[in-house]
Amino acid sequence: MSTDVYDEALNLAANIQDRYLRAVTYAKIGYYMYKAKKRRYKDAFKYSLSAVSAIENPALTAKALIEIATYLYGVNPDTSKKVFQQAHDAISMFPQPLKDDLMVELSKRLLELGMKDDALFYASDIEDSVKRNDTLLKILEAYLSDGNMRKARLIIESIEDEPWRSIAAVEAVKEHLKREEFGSAIRILKEMKSEYWLGEAMKEVAVHLKSSEVPKATYEKFVDIALSLSSETGSDVLRSLLIGLGSQGELEFVMEITSRLPEEQREEILKGIVSASADRPEILNRLVDLLSGEEFERISAFMMDKLLSRPVQESFSEVVRKVGEKTTEDSVLVKVATYLSKLGDFDAAWEFASRVRGHYLRSLAFGSIAVAKLKAGDIDGAIDAALEVKDPRWGSWLLSEILTKILELQAGGQVREDIQEKAESQRALWEKG
Repeated sequence: MSTDVYDEALNLAANIQDRYLRAVTYAKIGYYMYKAKKRRYKDAFKYSLSAVSAIENPALTAKALIEIATYLYGVNPDTSKKVFQQAHDAISMFPQPLKDDLMVELSKRLLELGMKDDALFYASDIEDSVKRNDTLLKILEAYLSDGNMRKARLIIESIEDEPWRSIAAVEAVKEHLKREEFGSAIRILKEMKSEYWLGEAMKEVAVHLKSSEVPKATYEKFVDIALSLSSETGSDVLRSLLIGLGSQGELEFVMEITSRLPEEQREEILKGIVSASADRPEILNRLVDLLSGEEFERISAFMMDKLLSRPVQESFSEVVRKVGEKTTEDSVLVKVATYLSKLGDFDAAWEFASRVRGHYLRSLAFGSIAVAKLKAGDIDGAIDAALEVKDPRWGSWLLSEILTKILELQAGGQVREDIQEKAESQRALWEKG
């Protein structure tokens, strides 16, 4: 490469007709000349600013000043700040929404350069609340990544609108939790106004408490926060925290806390844990062990419905079997037999279906086995399952349905899993008669 390439570039840039492009190009050349230790880099920046003064479009003038200041920052930060100030002064005179759009661009560029304080200062001049708050959240993230919690706190206090204030608070809570500054996290939580975002923050609390392996006394402090809030808000926040902790595996702690709550609230939390843990068989397995009596029957029925609403997985076989062994409810046994038959575990499904006493529910249990066997190509097994329902009416109905499905299958059709829907229709028909 020629040693005069930089001077040549400087000379050629004068031929660029577009004044905006000429100004920005001179700034780029000046930056790279400085990096190469070329003395004339100052001339390049002088030419750049001279070209800016010839731009007739005020918006392009401001944009050019932002670009020049950006390249100047790597050469002379103090001079760069002065040029950014010039850009700001020019932008301040523009009408809306152009003024706010360029002010956002100015703050964004300063943030990219790591000039967070300047970005924050100029962001305060953005009039549109949405644009201002979106920009403040980006600046907040930068301060949090640097661990500057004092500035982060100032930003949160400067945001008045929702949901931005709550989003900012949640981000700050997450950072305090990472640093194990639980007192600071609690202080922010107490100041949050939005119930939804307070709930989201509590979910983050649950995850971080578990991963930090803190003493249970720390969990209690966050529970106390929820309980100190108004009854309705406190219930929502406590529910979010306990569901989060439960789905993270802190089931014993959750069960102990929920034992102090009204039955309705406790059941809602336990169902929430089931929903949040629908892909974690180890959590559901432990939960089944901890439940008992009527509460176990209600939660296990909900659990089986949740599992049956998703594609069956072999990894849930153990928890489904455990539910089947523990339950005394026919309706739950039907769900267990249905799940296991879908897995192809016909021996276990048959065992649990055989315990169902009610004729209607027994027809559903063995009907699910019969359908699963048909889908597996076992026609004889499907008929055997249908014959397990000894009640004259329901046994005849199920046998009729299975024989019909066999014929449909032979005719090239598909086996539909509609036994429950058809059984409900048949029961309604008999009740009317």
